[in-house]
Amino acid sequence: MIFSLIEIVYLGITVLAVGFILSGMLHLSRDPLKLSRLFEWENIKIAMLAAAPGIILHELMHKFTAMGFGLRAMYEIWPTGLLIGAILRIVNAGFMLLAPGYVVFSGASPIQTTLIALAGPLTNGMLWGIAYVALRRKDLSIRAILILTATKEINKWLFIFNVIPIPPLDGFKAIQPWM
Repeated sequence: MIFSLIEIVYLGITVLAVGFILSGMLHLSRDPLKLSRLFEWENIKIAMLAAAPGIILHELMHKFTAMGFGLRAMYEIWPTGLLIGAILRIVNAGFMLLAPGYVVFSGASPIQTTLIALAGPLTNGMLWGIAYVALRRKDLSIRAILILTATKEINKWLFIFNVIPIPPLDGFKAIQPWM
């Protein structure tokens, strides 16, 4: 089995939480009255469509890369990270800190650890590129443009942020075995 039941639950919680957290940062509604509402479902849905693939695929690529090396790997949520993000959203802090979860694995060699660590950010780089190319189409709806623009920006920042070589980011995990 690729996913345990608890991982499926964790992924669902992550998608909902990320949609809520980012719904206030993306300013997707064109109605100024809706921007101030905390639980505007349309904004949450659009934020989930724009952000969840980048965050979920980032973590799943860590998992699948580890599994490709024959290692056991499991996605876990980080409740503290979700809580910090939710609080920042609720108080309308104007900035975001988003660390919804991580993949646990063990027994990897240094090169495997490096490749597993880089798999997530590289996925965000690819998603940024896909959104960038897709936005060049002329026949996109306003909703598609909003989602693709948000997808492009989110994945750009996920890539940049995650390659920084400071703990506990992926950039640090990639170089740590060689230190």
